[in-house]
Amino acid sequence: MIVKAHYLQHVPFEGLGSIEPWLETAGYEITATRLFDSMRLPGIDEFDLLIVMGGAMSVNDEGEYDWLAPEKQFIRHAITAGRAVLGICLGAQLIASSLGARVYPNRHKEIGWFPVQGVQCDDASRFHFSSSMDVFHWHGETFDLPPGAVQLARSKGCENQAFQIGRSVMGLQFHLETTPVSAGELVSHCGDACIASQYVQTKEAILSAPPEIYRSINHAMGRVLAFLQNNVPS
Repeated sequence: MIVKAHYLQHVPFEGLGSIEPWLETAGYEITATRLFDSMRLPGIDEFDLLIVMGGAMSVNDEGEYDWLAPEKQFIRHAITAGRAVLGICLGAQLIASSLGARVYPNRHKEIGWFPVQGVQCDDASRFHFSSSMDVFHWHGETFDLPPGAVQLARSKGCENQAFQIGRSVMGLQFHLETTPVSAGELVSHCGDACIASQYVQTKEAILSAPPEIYRSINHAMGRVLAFLQNNVPS
């Protein structure tokens, strides 16, 4: 049986990163909706795993982006239909918003490499992050946990960093898919935001991250995808 993954892309410079080779190795057929070009969304029966990527806009900008409202409806439909769904940064905020949770400015912008802390518990049905790991951030907004969600990670700069709903829906405020190329793309297109502060690094600091930190976060993304793959509907 062919397993299909579909992803929603909001800006040209935020693609799948390390997710793409993982899916290819796992045998997925990959399709995409690039909402900056087209609003054509697939039927629910056309994919097993939905990945909702990041973007510079807010989930609250429906007046500016006419695809936001139908995208939220589509995400909600995918969740209620039992599809595995992963949201990253804006994607996590879209999952939260589509389920009725509030999305709003965080008290701090987080841009660069900062730690998150996994919320530890004994529930085997939950995904478990490390007690602390450095990850890549690029966001100014945050969300309340949507109904039925459990918190998976937090940080000093942002309380809700990751959540899980059931066994097949996960939202990550941070970017585990980041590669040196995708970090460079973000800095190139959004680098004006890199004004150093408590939770914002300079462009130079972001781009000087060593190779091992990319290997660490990409490995963690593989763990997330493997967890969700085990819950893809048969």
